[in-house]
Amino acid sequence: MPKIKTHSGAKKRFKVTKNGKVLRAHANKSHILTKKSTKRKRNLRKTTTADVTNVAKVIRMVPYK
Repeated sequence: MPKIKTHSGAKKRFKVTKNGKVLRAHANKSHILTKKSTKRKRNLRKTTTADVTNVAKVIRMVPYK
């Protein structure tokens, strides 16, 4: 059985925890930041878990993470 190729974009964006949860970064943090409040921007820095509906797809893209 050959090795599975890792998706280059996914390996930069996702991290899999020991319990199998997928961590991701928040969107809307790259530009148009003046109208967003400091509290909102601060909370966008934190990571969050990916939705349950997308976890299987992400794990298939990063099999060795």
